[in-house]
Amino acid sequence: MQLREIIDKAGLKALTDLEDRDVAGVFISDMLSDVMTGAQAGDLWVTVQTHTNIVSAANLVDIAAVVVSQGKEVPQSTIELANRYHVIILSTVLPTYGLASRLFEFGLKSQ
Repeated sequence: MQLREIIDKAGLKALTDLEDRDVAGVFISDMLSDVMTGAQAGDLWVTVQTHTNIVSAANLVDIAAVVVSQGKEVPQSTIELANRYHVIILSTVLPTYGLASRLFEFGLKSQ
């Protein structure tokens, strides 16, 4: 599924520059070590974390995009670093479970 289609269907807000990417699956975790060892390239990563380290983890795994849920505010420093490394950060006011339910309805699952 294309990232822009997911953004439109789920009502996500782009916080960084966008590139259209294929999304292969979904990974949900707030622990960076989980992402680095369990997420797959092309996953959409859903988290409530907003610090700059999410950029490093997403870049390491080649995440399609990071989605910050629950309306958490992402610091400008994180957004700037993400743009520098071409890591896409999206946001939603939906709780993590609500977003996960929608993504499942779209046919996205964990890999």
